[in-house]
Amino acid sequence: MSAPPAQEDGLPPAQRRLAVLSIMLVLAQSVLLAAQVNVALPGIARDLAVDPAATVWIVNTYQLTVVATMLPFAALGDRIGHRRVFLVGTAVFGLASAACAMAPSLPLLIAARFVQGLGGAATMSVQPALVRFSFPHSQLGRAIGYTAMVVAVSTAVGPSAAAAVLAVASWPWMFLVNLPLALIGLALGAPTLPGDEATRSAAGGRFDAVAAALNAAAFSLVFIGLYGLAARPVLGVAVLCGGIAAGVALVRRESGAPAPLLPLDLLRIRVIGLAVVGSVCNFTAQMTAFVALPFLLEHDLGRDQVETGLLITPWAVAVALVAPIAGRLSDRFSTATLCAIGGVLTATGLALLAAMPLAGGIVGFAAMVALAGLGFGLFQTPNNRAMLGAAPRARSGGAGGLQGTARLSGQTLGSTLVGLTFLAAPQNAPSAALALGACFALAGGVVSLVRRRHQRLAPPG
Repeated sequence: MSAPPAQEDGLPPAQRRLAVLSIMLVLAQSVLLAAQVNVALPGIARDLAVDPAATVWIVNTYQLTVVATMLPFAALGDRIGHRRVFLVGTAVFGLASAACAMAPSLPLLIAARFVQGLGGAATMSVQPALVRFSFPHSQLGRAIGYTAMVVAVSTAVGPSAAAAVLAVASWPWMFLVNLPLALIGLALGAPTLPGDEATRSAAGGRFDAVAAALNAAAFSLVFIGLYGLAARPVLGVAVLCGGIAAGVALVRRESGAPAPLLPLDLLRIRVIGLAVVGSVCNFTAQMTAFVALPFLLEHDLGRDQVETGLLITPWAVAVALVAPIAGRLSDRFSTATLCAIGGVLTATGLALLAAMPLAGGIVGFAAMVALAGLGFGLFQTPNNRAMLGAAPRARSGGAGGLQGTARLSGQTLGSTLVGLTFLAAPQNAPSAALALGACFALAGGVVSLVRRRHQRLAPPG
């Protein structure tokens, strides 16, 4: 089915509601599944008769695939249309989910997760651009706030939803339920999502397959190298150097291109470049907290798994509550100022958790977690608005790819830093990791203050 072309200032309200419902449904299912898979790993290891440590690659393969292919899919969306990439990605994600459910062995399950990562990268890379073309420019912050709320709610309920599924069915059903959700997303999105004509004609140019391969090699080798630093330092450094070499080759190939796959043209815009740096810092802080807090609660404070889950939940709840508000504020006030305040709040919450986690008892601990989450939500929505709003409309796909790449890069860096902290300071690793996260959150706030000098209202075109 063909969709109407993207309007200059958003879709008609009735069409917009259905289009956004499709976008949010597909986004929610990918975030939910990412939050659920960790819960199912022990059962997968038992049913497939494999070493539990090997099942970690069920998660790692998906994450590496997404981060390695998000920018190429964003560039492809700028050339052939965001709607087309989104719909194909949704179909691939759904079919790969069915393949995961039917996988009889770990290698085949990992292969299906690789394909699922391709579908997830395709949908996530163009989702911000589709949101931008669906809403009027004056409501862009509000729209991004809704997106952040969906992500936060999905992240919060993911483990509980996995536990509910696993209580009545086996782990394949956790993957299988994504197939009907993908079909609903396709049925809603095919006739309503913004059409491809405007973006395809504006971006132009051929898709550079060599640049896409270099991009995939750079990101995958860098993060595999980071993963390997803890276990095999020499090999990890060698792989890391290979990734850096691929990145250098990619930058040289892309320099001067009018619409490069690696969006160097967007990074040269000060507002976007600084927003990307701030996003990496903020997501690094988030992931250090998410990895370190369970160890702090269970190993240092003697809490069980149920209590741990409940005490971390206030982070996601705070994000879900503040994100829509932050979105509306970012349509009216300086996004740089809002981000700076958010960075300070996140840093304060994490610093308190690192220095005095028992101050105020359980209620005080939950309040510190909520404070960090509130700051995170106040930072991310305005920061994403600044990043997307400052990009030309014809480069919306590239800006969306930058958003996703910054998020995944920060999260991977955060988890890696926690692992290195456990090696360097095993006796006090959770608190040290939280303190490190506080430093990154504060750095994100400082970068935002620098961005304020360059901040400008992006034109709707």
